[in-house]
Amino acid sequence: KGEYITLDALMKAAGLAGQAEGQVRIQGGEVKVNGEVETRRGRKLRGGEMVECNGTAVRISAETK
Repeated sequence: KGEYITLDALMKAAGLAGQAEGQVRIQGGEVKVNGEVETRRGRKLRGGEMVECNGTAVRISAETK
């Protein structure tokens, strides 16, 4: 819900990693957003963006009202 979700919150919500593990993976360069390595755990993600971690990809869907 809302305009965006942060990268670390998405990883936890999607079951990609727990909070502590997610932070380690993000800061370790193991996470890609739209095909590019992302090391900022607070990165704001919006509809249409793709996150990849450990062989799993998640696409953010935009909520329509």
